[in-house]
Amino acid sequence: MNYKQTLDYLYGKLPMFTRVGAVAFKKDLHNTIAMCEKLGNPQHKFKTIHVGGTNGKGSTSHMLAAILQQAGYKTGLYTSPHLKDFRERIRINGEMITEDFVTDFVAAQQDIMEEINPSFFEVTVAMAFSYFAEEQVDIAIIEVGLGGRLDSTNIITPELSVLTNISLDHTNILGTTLPEIAKEKAGIIKPGIPVVIGEQQEETKAVFIEKAAETNSQITFADQELHITNLVKKEKYLNADVFSGNTPLYQHLELDLNGSYQRKNILTVIQSIQMLKEKGYQIDNEALYTALKDVKGLTGLQGRWQTLGENPLIICDTGHNIGGITEVVQNINDTPHDQLHIVIGMVKDKDISGVLKLLPKDAHYYFCQPELERALPAAELAEQAKQHGLIGDVFPTVQFAFHAAKDNADSNDMVFVGGSTFVVAEVL
Repeated sequence: MNYKQTLDYLYGKLPMFTRVGAVAFKKDLHNTIAMCEKLGNPQHKFKTIHVGGTNGKGSTSHMLAAILQQAGYKTGLYTSPHLKDFRERIRINGEMITEDFVTDFVAAQQDIMEEINPSFFEVTVAMAFSYFAEEQVDIAIIEVGLGGRLDSTNIITPELSVLTNISLDHTNILGTTLPEIAKEKAGIIKPGIPVVIGEQQEETKAVFIEKAAETNSQITFADQELHITNLVKKEKYLNADVFSGNTPLYQHLELDLNGSYQRKNILTVIQSIQMLKEKGYQIDNEALYTALKDVKGLTGLQGRWQTLGENPLIICDTGHNIGGITEVVQNINDTPHDQLHIVIGMVKDKDISGVLKLLPKDAHYYFCQPELERALPAAELAEQAKQHGLIGDVFPTVQFAFHAAKDNADSNDMVFVGGSTFVVAEVL
């Protein structure tokens, strides 16, 4: 098979969560363990940092990768889902995995794939571990796919576990309360391995403290150790000073990931870097400053409060649950504009009503559906939105909706694209 045929095989043959939802989620680690054993357990051949949580784990993973890369470490990065190219999921120093490695890996593993019928995600995790081992990375940032305890990535023993925050998402799989979800996510905390929790939340704090005590892991809540001052957006950068108590750690930081919600992630990242330094990693201030100013350039990250055009201002963001949309709406409110145009599509298994009630009522909506089985039909989304006072038009595709919004927007207006990672992916 060539590269395109290989991808068609992966997408068509294997259960894929992004396409079909919960039925693709394997509730044990058996298949991942079986595949990695056949590969000689590549996950034990390089160091890792494990990053979980509900919102912010992608941004946090990319920032950590950029900093380590800038500090001179050969750095792997495994994230999901991809937006435009499957190979975005697996990178080394920002460079995507080669097409040849993808095709050769699938060809070599086809027998075991036919035998155990792994999910798409299980195969990509094994592929990433195999690639990082073969390329002899110094360290790899591994983003959890879904949950933590039973996620395919949870066969690593990392240098550090990182959990960004907990919000209601994937409630049909992970639980319907914050403590239940936190318990699943806390499954990445390993015996004797330190853990950084980005955000101390009353409902989940005890879950993490109890799990860390059980595993004898040092636990740190980043937002209790550090704080941000002078947070302001200047041109294309988010500027901030980070303090530990009254002591300035980093002043005049510039972040190219400039959504205001990054204020939470930056504390998580810097606390994680502090922990890595304690473990002997050589990360000087210049590396951190340089990396945070060019995360997108160093790692290829897209879709986080990303500017797609000016006059009218066009922004996309992959936030798609209550926590993510809350931050998106705050960013919209903080961005000067006349009329607001929102291109929105969602998938069926999200808290649709919970998200819709957060959205601004003074916008014109362009309802659409991404091209996947899990997509909520645009007409249904429009009907539910109407119950929350959100009015607009229905379009057959994301592209039709996007072009209509651009055509209707005046130069001082704002077009926002979101509601689902897959809507953003199609616009990009």
